Amino acid sequence: MPIQNETVQNMLNDLGIDVSINSISLEKLAAADSRFIKDLKLNVSTTLNSTNLNKKEAYLLALSVAVNEKHTILIDAFDALARKEGATDAEIAETHACTALMNTNNVFYRFRHYMHNVDFYNNQPAGLRMSIMMNPVLGKEFFELMSLAVSALNGCERCVTSHEASVKQHGASEQRIYDAIRLVAVIKSLAVIL
Repeated sequence: MPIQNETVQNMLNDLGIDVSINSISLEKLAAADSRFIKDLKLNVSTTLNSTNLNKKEAYLLALSVAVNEKHTILIDAFDALARKEGATDAEIAETHACTALMNTNNVFYRFRHYMHNVDFYNNQPAGLRMSIMMNPVLGKEFFELMSLAVSALNGCERCVTSHEASVKQHGASEQRIYDAIRLVAVIKSLAVIL
């Protein structure tokens, strides 16, 4: 049975998600007539419609969050929305691969960062294959932007600073970066609630 809240139903419809979804959090928020539901709907809409990201880019970034959070409903929704905006099988697959690679790097480089006083760990070669970073289907600038977004989501300071510098080197403005990070933060919130 659909959650009896017009804002929830509109938000889910906008994302192509079945309104009969079972979400304990959404049900509790709707039952309490929480103002957060309207905030969430507005935040999702605003960040997905940034002037600094085209629709396909916004949906692919949102997809990277869904993949990172292993949120099947949002993976399906953002995959479909990205495809409607022209995303190819290769771009969708690379979004999954980029997210997985950043999870590898975020764990590895966060460990190295924590061990900053241990020369052995920091002087060893990483020994990790990362060939998709060399010539990404998504283009170097957007791949780096997605890498930055996933690294921010996973809280790896070293990866965040490295990818932020790289994405700017490839021509992204600070406003574009800022909008991407806001989008990732909002979609993470949506994943928590759904």
